[in-house]
Amino acid sequence: MKMGIHPLLLVHIILAGCMMVAQARQVDIHDPAMAKEGDTYYLFSSGPGITFYSSKDMVTWKLRGRIFPGDPSWARRVASKFDGHVWAPDIIHHQSKFYLYYAVSSPAQNSSAIGVTVNKTLNPDAPGYHWKDQGIVLQSVPGRDLWNAIDPNIIVDENGAAWMDFGSFWSGIKLVELDSTWTALAKPEEWYSLAKRERSIFVDDRVPGPAEIEGPFIFKKGGYYYLFTSWGLCCRGIHSTYHIMVGRSQTLQGPYLDEDGKSLCQGGGTLLLRGNKDWPGLGGQSVYTFDGKDYIVFHAYEAADNGLQKLKIAELHWDAAQWPTVDTNSFNQYKSIRTE
Repeated sequence: MKMGIHPLLLVHIILAGCMMVAQARQVDIHDPAMAKEGDTYYLFSSGPGITFYSSKDMVTWKLRGRIFPGDPSWARRVASKFDGHVWAPDIIHHQSKFYLYYAVSSPAQNSSAIGVTVNKTLNPDAPGYHWKDQGIVLQSVPGRDLWNAIDPNIIVDENGAAWMDFGSFWSGIKLVELDSTWTALAKPEEWYSLAKRERSIFVDDRVPGPAEIEGPFIFKKGGYYYLFTSWGLCCRGIHSTYHIMVGRSQTLQGPYLDEDGKSLCQGGGTLLLRGNKDWPGLGGQSVYTFDGKDYIVFHAYEAADNGLQKLKIAELHWDAAQWPTVDTNSFNQYKSIRTE
């Protein structure tokens, strides 16, 4: 006589399997930014209102909601085609507060602006948790500006002054100093061009054109400032061509050079990470030091999941010449676990 599985037991097995699948769902994210408060890591993503997560181990992430319950109050005034998505957050701690920089934009236009919102804690369960928006820091206007106010990143120099690097397509990556409030530009304004790719003078100034560079992030290590950028096209699933490039400079303002000594302002750049058959495109990177180790945090499009973007975290190593390296096996193996 053959022994079968009792129907009730079979139901329990199926339910348990479904729970395991649900628990194993990865974090789908764009342009991740990360910070640590106490023993908890917080992760912020492009999307409606800026989605954010928390984790104790950088693997299992709990969805905590969104920073903006609605749209930033000024968003539609700046970007007529604003679609509710708040882009490319960057998080930094300063004078007992957390400053979260973000961008709003109209798709494929440089009608964009970078804003900042401030909170004394990242823990939504803590007393006094409240994000207070400080409004616009920087704005770009089509037909007036040949740069795009998007993808902000804040870096502090040796004198404690805060600078914002930013930019997407058009004339590339820019750098400008912030004033002592960290919510406005310093006066007089000092602007620097850090990196760009070729753009024909015949391309209409109002369109992005072929100069595919964006998502800057500057990381200080030893005697160098390292500028990480995303080249190629994002947000196209398995057809994304995103990849991560890097250059470095001994001064924050540049010039930034690649391993061959070519300026990033002349199209130079050293390849750090490129996609593969499993992860066709990857980028939107940020770089941090946690507990004595350096990490690069980015998103990658998974071929096996119809090109859905997933969180990736990989340890960053440094070769004998002080250039960053990543073990490609480590980012292939990393899989986040999302819980509600």
